[in-house]
Amino acid sequence: MVLAILASLLLVGCRPDPPKALDLAGNPVDPFVNRASVVVLLFVQTDCPISNRYAPTIARLHARFQPQGVAFYLVYPDRREDADAIRGHGQEYGLPGQALRDVQHALVKRVGATVTPEAVVLGERGNIVYRGRIDDRYMALDQMRPQPTRNDLANALEAALAGRPPDPSATEAIGCFIADLQ
Repeated sequence: MVLAILASLLLVGCRPDPPKALDLAGNPVDPFVNRASVVVLLFVQTDCPISNRYAPTIARLHARFQPQGVAFYLVYPDRREDADAIRGHGQEYGLPGQALRDVQHALVKRVGATVTPEAVVLGERGNIVYRGRIDDRYMALDQMRPQPTRNDLANALEAALAGRPPDPSATEAIGCFIADLQ
């Protein structure tokens, strides 16, 4: 009996903690257990010019898909950005969605994010159905189209809401590298 209890305690202790970030009040948040059928993690930084140029697009995507039940999280992975700086950034750029601080890079590591802006779409079971760019406006860090020709995140959200896998399910995001990745 004692052996069985010890064994179960060991098993419970060996389970990895689910990936969590902190909201701006310092409370842990796990977007993988959100009750929305589709969840978007948008990795952004206050000082990334490419992230900031996408603010109007992010606002349009939020306005279009949030009423359909899509939950939007703005994930700030830079350890130097405190809650006040993030609040100010959201107000300055009109960024909608819940802001999260991922200073331990729990979400970054879980989904494989490497740059900002980078989008990850989670399906009903918390599975990754899309990871990559918002659209194809940027061809390289120094090469930008006036308008995108593919709206990859919007297409992925439409597919996820319809219960279909997005095509493509991954694209290469171009932006500012997330610092301190190990």
